[in-house]
Amino acid sequence: MRTRQRGDEGQAFPIYIVMVAGLLFLAFAFFAVGKASALRNDSQAAADAAALAAAQKARADFGLGFLGSLPPNALDAFLGADFAPPCAEAQRLANANEADTTSCTPSSGYLRDLITVEVEGRDPVDSPVLPGSEDKVATAKATALIEFRCPNPTAVDADSNGSPEAFIFTCLSGDVITIATAEIGRPGLWESVSRTLFDVRLVDQ
Repeated sequence: MRTRQRGDEGQAFPIYIVMVAGLLFLAFAFFAVGKASALRNDSQAAADAAALAAAQKARADFGLGFLGSLPPNALDAFLGADFAPPCAEAQRLANANEADTTSCTPSSGYLRDLITVEVEGRDPVDSPVLPGSEDKVATAKATALIEFRCPNPTAVDADSNGSPEAFIFTCLSGDVITIATAEIGRPGLWESVSRTLFDVRLVDQ
C-alpha cells in the first residue's frame, strides 16, 4: 500500500507543476493586459492634455488677427479661415505626460475650429507572454474644439460715418462684450475677452 501511495504522489507531481506553470502564465497575462490598459489610459490623458493645450494656445494667438478683423466683412473671413495650430504647445503637454505627438492637424468650419492631436506613449508593454510587446506602445487621439460663442456682432456707428466706434457681442452664454475700436491693440484686451468669445473643450471626433 505504501508503494502505491508513493506512485500516486509521483504521478501527481507533474500535474502540480503544470498547474502552477499555467497559473503563473495567467498571472503574467493578466499583468500584461493590466499594464497595456494603464498605458492606454496614460496615452489618452496625454492626448487630451495636448489637444486642449494646443486649442487654448490657438485661442490666445488669435488676438490681434481677430480684433483687426472686427469690421463685419473681414470678421466673416477670419472666422472661416484656416489657422496654424500651435503644435509645439501640444508636444510640450504630451512630453509632460511621457508621450510624443505623432500628428497635430487643424480643420475649420464657420464659427468653429478643431485641432486633432495623436500621441504615442514612450513605455512599451514589454511582456514575456505577449510576443512583440517589447516594442508595442500605446497610442491615443483627442480633438479639441475652439468655438466662437458670440455670433453676429453689432457695429456701433453713432455718427454714421462708416467707421464704427465699437462692436457689441451678445454671446450665447448671455454675456455682452463691448470692444471699442479705439481700444483694439491695447495690451491685455484680448486676454480679458477671449475666454468669453471662444469656448475650448474636448469633443468626440
